[in-house]
Amino acid sequence: MRLRVEFTTEPFDLDEVPEHALAAREVLDAAGLDTVDVGPFGNTAEGEAPAVLGAVDAVLREALQAGATRVSLQVNVLGENAGEGV
Repeated sequence: MRLRVEFTTEPFDLDEVPEHALAAREVLDAAGLDTVDVGPFGNTAEGEAPAVLGAVDAVLREALQAGATRVSLQVNVLGENAGEGV
């Protein structure tokens, strides 16, 4: 099953990238996902379910440890495999 995760970390800082955003970016870079799009107000990544779910766990842990006060995320099942097991 393929998944897409979209998430943001807060608080925002328009002057410099916050530590929690850098931590989340490092997790995504190391996760071995198929596609990663990191932006100033949101991040998107896609891949096979085990890789995406592992990355979500690591993003939550690392971003919160680095000072995030809120992480908002959405996970979507992609393609024809919707409803298949993880």
